[in-house]
Amino acid sequence: MTKKAFGWLFVLVLIVASSFRLPELGRRPMHHDEANQAVKFGLLLEAGQYRYDPTDHHGPSLYYLSWPVARLLGGKTLASQSESTIRAVPVLFGLGTVLLLLLFLPALGHTALLLSGLGLALSPAMAYFSRFYIQESLLVFFLAGFLGSVWRWARRPSAGWAVSTGFFAGMMYATKETAVVLFVSTAAALSLTFLTKRKGMDEPGYPVSVGLFDSGKKKEKAIGSRHWFHVVLALGVALFVSVLLFSSFFKHPQGICDSVLSFKVYYVRAGETTFHAQPWFSYFKLLAFFKTKGGHLWSEAFLLFLALVGGGISFWSRREAPFEPSLLRFLFFYTFLTAAILSFIRYKTPWNVLPFHLGVILLAGAGAAGILKACSRRGARLLALLLLGAGFFHLGWQCYEANFIFPADPQNPYVYAQTSPNYLKLVARVEEIASTCAEGKRMLVKVVASPYETWPLPWSLRKFERVGYWERAAEVELSDRPPVVIASAEQAVELPPAIHTLYISEYYELRPNVLLVLFVRSDIWQAYLRQREGR
Repeated sequence: MTKKAFGWLFVLVLIVASSFRLPELGRRPMHHDEANQAVKFGLLLEAGQYRYDPTDHHGPSLYYLSWPVARLLGGKTLASQSESTIRAVPVLFGLGTVLLLLLFLPALGHTALLLSGLGLALSPAMAYFSRFYIQESLLVFFLAGFLGSVWRWARRPSAGWAVSTGFFAGMMYATKETAVVLFVSTAAALSLTFLTKRKGMDEPGYPVSVGLFDSGKKKEKAIGSRHWFHVVLALGVALFVSVLLFSSFFKHPQGICDSVLSFKVYYVRAGETTFHAQPWFSYFKLLAFFKTKGGHLWSEAFLLFLALVGGGISFWSRREAPFEPSLLRFLFFYTFLTAAILSFIRYKTPWNVLPFHLGVILLAGAGAAGILKACSRRGARLLALLLLGAGFFHLGWQCYEANFIFPADPQNPYVYAQTSPNYLKLVARVEEIASTCAEGKRMLVKVVASPYETWPLPWSLRKFERVGYWERAAEVELSDRPPVVIASAEQAVELPPAIHTLYISEYYELRPNVLLVLFVRSDIWQAYLRQREGR
């Protein structure tokens, strides 16, 4: 394949990835985790304030990287932002991950890299969470840069690749605490790749010099002694980047210590027995076989199968293979170890599949290229192309359904405690009531619910100037007769009896089996009805 042909095909892959990530970003209601992150970002956007919270919210990179995008697309206030402007940030990093696959081009080759890029573009899991305002899309982007830089340094050690490795490592740590798991699995994978190198297969000339995997004791000794400086350089850059962000650019030094103390919080959380606790095989079931009652089967088993082929090639590939077996072994070890560690942790959420799914996709591209290479006869190659085409088409169809047909439906495997579309009717009703009320967006709104039942209301009511939040009904004073009260179903029954005579109530689903009750003062409700009738 010529460089020009590869270039055009890679652009086509980017277009495909964009078509599943950019359209209709506001279609799905804000998840409570997204809303929580967005309101936290609002403090940085409006007041220039950020302090790392070791008990929640994860690292600072999401907020700092959101600032220029939000200012460009939305404005200077949180109220000026929309779901689309907020979610544009993870979308950009999701598309950037496709670009970073180019780091693996010298070792994977044109065909394998294009097929890996196509898998990344069409993966329902990757596309769905690229449209989520949480840290995962950024983490995967920095992970791709980290793995690519580590590998390029291992092939031909240089100070440049050491700095690149350190930068991406620092950004990973400043994005999410689970980066530590990825560092451990990467170091172990690199060591196992070195220990399993094979004479005549991982030497210079196959197909290019591979640095740490060159044969010969002299060269190994020279590499080991000469490049410890690179390791120190990478660690220094990673430390500087993470300190810069966690300290809020040296304005809040306590954030550096808090970033370390947070591991105690997440260690405890990892062993929780709440609804987040899932069996060890949950991630594999999610990717390979997911089906709810009345729903259809969802599966990325196509990529898992090709990844196994790619992993197998790394151990028995012949010299004429179009890619470096040592890279595939590195990716295989990394993917296996990361999946094993994350599966061992009881606390599980669907987006945690992404760090090892990236390895699956890279291996799958090599596996698909290996199959095509093995099919020397025209008929066999045509059959292989048809089967691979069908597999990628199926991925694309699922990707379309996940993002545009069932973006908030529980039958979608990646929907997790998702805000119900019915909740948007509650928000629309409050907006309509405000248009009737003389105070408009200065109308007093009181919310009575636990934190789990409150979010994403702080995001949805961001344009209202007077909103108060209470966790228990006993703490709320209603003598000032607020125009609107929103309460969880549990707290609604604890409100004073007058709420049921002075207010009209409506029920809305927040999440499956979680209801909110909207109380509107009777006189305002009557004015609202008269306004509707007069339209």
